[in-house]
Amino acid sequence: MKKGLVMEGGAMRGIFTCGVIDVLLENGIEFDSAVGVSAGATFGINFKSKQIGRPLRYNKVYCNDKRYCSVRSLIKTGDLYNVPFCYGTLPYELDVWDLDTFYNNPMDFYCVATDINTGKAVYHNCINRDETRDGIDIKWIRASASMPMFARPVEIDGGLYLDGGMADSIPLRFMESEKCDRILVIETQPADFVKKPQKYMGLVKLMLGKYPNMVETMRNRHIMYNEEKEYVRQKEQAGEVFVIRPSEAPNINPTEKKPEELQRVYEMGRAEAIRNLEGLKQYLKGN
Repeated sequence: MKKGLVMEGGAMRGIFTCGVIDVLLENGIEFDSAVGVSAGATFGINFKSKQIGRPLRYNKVYCNDKRYCSVRSLIKTGDLYNVPFCYGTLPYELDVWDLDTFYNNPMDFYCVATDINTGKAVYHNCINRDETRDGIDIKWIRASASMPMFARPVEIDGGLYLDGGMADSIPLRFMESEKCDRILVIETQPADFVKKPQKYMGLVKLMLGKYPNMVETMRNRHIMYNEEKEYVRQKEQAGEVFVIRPSEAPNINPTEKKPEELQRVYEMGRAEAIRNLEGLKQYLKGN
């Protein structure tokens, strides 16, 4: 029996996922393979490195730090989240990402990015240990969370990549393709959430017009998302996957600056994980 973990993104809704994975870590629940999208990747790496509380902690400490996230950074560099700080100073100096534990953990960890030339999802397995700030895996993790219009495309081996959620928001099918037969899906929206069409397609075409496949992917993202959400529901109802999701909308700002709001959504995740813990344990045992 092979166990898989799927982590949806959603900017600071991802703090909900942090609450869930901390409860999993506290209870010794492990998986053979995991996949994270956007915030599900940037926060989800802490499940593999077994760093309970880390993403909540650094977000609360630095959410009002101009080095972390600012309009000034967006105007000056094209990145709302300051790349040298967020993917360099912070994880390598200030609140250190435990690379030893991450790379010694046998669980595969995939992050999803969108190839802006094809508009298709790419799944990268983070197995390339590089302790420099320009390592291949940290680039893929960054690409996975690089939201169009708020971040520059990330160049990796001659390709250009943006947020994986544009092409595959809830990669359950990918985890099934990895031959996992016991899968936990962590969603960051309630069961009845329906995504609406992109409101700013004019701006999307203006900024990404050189990449028509990417533009089309973003135009159709709501269709993809809602279909994937329905697919998860069907699999859940059939007892084939286990889902932990918010019982109500987290209602948190994508760039939340209030530590107490981050804590609130984190506690939502913890509460849902604790409520579902025994059922999850039985499911993962094959019962």
